[in-house]
Amino acid sequence: MSTYLRLVMLLVLIGGLTLHTTGAMAVEKDSPARVAARKTVGKSPAKKTVARKKASTTNTTAADAIANSGNERKRSVAGPATAKIAKNSRTAVPVQNAGVIKSAASKIVVKAASASSVAGAAAVASSRRVADRLDLKSGAALVLEQQTSRPLFEKNADQIMPIASLTKVMTAMVVLDSAPDMDAPITITNDDVDHLRGSSSRLPVGAILPRRTALLLALMSSENRAANALGRHYPGGMPAFLAAMNRKARAIGMLESHFEDPTGLTSHNVSTAFDLAKMVAAAHDYPLIRELTTNAESTINIDGRELIYRNTNPLVRNTTWNVGLSKTGYISEAGRCLVMQAHLAGRPVVIVLLDSVGSMTRVGDANRIKQWMEGVHGRARQPIHAAAGRSATRTTG
Repeated sequence: MSTYLRLVMLLVLIGGLTLHTTGAMAVEKDSPARVAARKTVGKSPAKKTVARKKASTTNTTAADAIANSGNERKRSVAGPATAKIAKNSRTAVPVQNAGVIKSAASKIVVKAASASSVAGAAAVASSRRVADRLDLKSGAALVLEQQTSRPLFEKNADQIMPIASLTKVMTAMVVLDSAPDMDAPITITNDDVDHLRGSSSRLPVGAILPRRTALLLALMSSENRAANALGRHYPGGMPAFLAAMNRKARAIGMLESHFEDPTGLTSHNVSTAFDLAKMVAAAHDYPLIRELTTNAESTINIDGRELIYRNTNPLVRNTTWNVGLSKTGYISEAGRCLVMQAHLAGRPVVIVLLDSVGSMTRVGDANRIKQWMEGVHGRARQPIHAAAGRSATRTTG
């Protein structure tokens, strides 16, 4: 064989081998396994990710949506489903906006609620400013229009509190209801001495005085021994007298009140400003109570001694006041107390002041009420409900 022929055969052999290799490579590239592998790599993870993110983005907050969107973009760089992931990332934008809109709406609602709260607080503050113009120092107070029973001013007026010697107004009504002989003598005994608080008295044990005088001293100068003696000399004695006091209280509507002695030395005698206004209004129907409680002073003969007794309320001596009934009270638990019926701004009113601290605070509060009532627009005053004040508690006056 010639050299030329050998060379041709060698070339043909090399060409055949090349074609076989190329065909095999093509078959391998398009084989089912390769196609399945390519489909698995190119499709499933991206689709699963997209589906998972599509489900989750609807439940995430705006911040979560932004973070997830960033994570999607990072994955799309390496994955073959870049367009789909990018598209899914774009769908997160409305979700983000919705979160922002929802947040803004929430802020609007909060602002609206805040505005409402501010308006309510402003109304309360305004009410307090009106009440503060009176600047009352008493823990509880009430100004009641007597003819209509309309409260013109109230502060803790329904709070049950000890009432000290205001009790003696009830004592006077119960005594007079029994229609006793007012000139009949009554005797001061050791039973009338204050063993509870040790308060002093100018009525010695054994002193004898007319019932009317005892009632005068009990009401005008808050004489405890006189008040206790009146209860003891009641038909049936002290137990019957105390029962009559509580019966009288219920009869005139004092449903939040209770009495355990005729003097008020016990802190168990309790009432409210509203109840005490009812007591004052009822007592005002007794001419003798009106007379004795507004008596400025009297000289009393006790066992041959002339003793001057003065009213514990200095306002009955004040010519600028027209007081129709008055009674003061004091024990440590009750503070300084005062009830009055008076004419202010051309109309009768009942004033109740409880739990004042200073010795002249109740008088100062009464004068502040008078100034308010008799102001430029006093006749047209509207009711005021004061902000809740102090109610802490602290021998009788």
